[in-house]
Amino acid sequence: MLLKDANKIVELLKKYNLTVSTAESCTGGLLSGAITAVSGSSEVFNAGIVTYSNEAKMKYLGVKEETLSNYGAVSRQTALEMSMGVKKANCSDIGVGITGIAGPTGGTAEKPVGLVFISVNDVVTENHFDGDRDNVRKSAVVKALNMLYDFVENNH
Repeated sequence: MLLKDANKIVELLKKYNLTVSTAESCTGGLLSGAITAVSGSSEVFNAGIVTYSNEAKMKYLGVKEETLSNYGAVSRQTALEMSMGVKKANCSDIGVGITGIAGPTGGTAEKPVGLVFISVNDVVTENHFDGDRDNVRKSAVVKALNMLYDFVENNH
């Protein structure tokens, strides 16, 4: 399922001569892996960065310390800064940022397990995925692939 979607995305990015980079937290590189599993993806995929810690988000993506302090690592604001930071750092046309709580631990009443924010450039969605850690991570990748496809289709 993921490879088929990633194939379509790589074809679409090639069609419009666009490049993409990814910044992942809770998905740990699964999105990058899905895209780079496609033959020819090197023409459109610039870089994938896994930034699990707040320090890495700040150092490699330019996420502001104030953003992390005020909103937390799992937030709409952090996802946005991740996508825009990875886009800028890698001179890509499109940046994708994913941050969330895959579980089974780490959730709170305000930010439950399954909460994932995904940003494609400046378009951010709040998502609530069910299931275990593996399902949350896979669901986030599928959602990110769909968002990336829709973003390219709607803007080019």
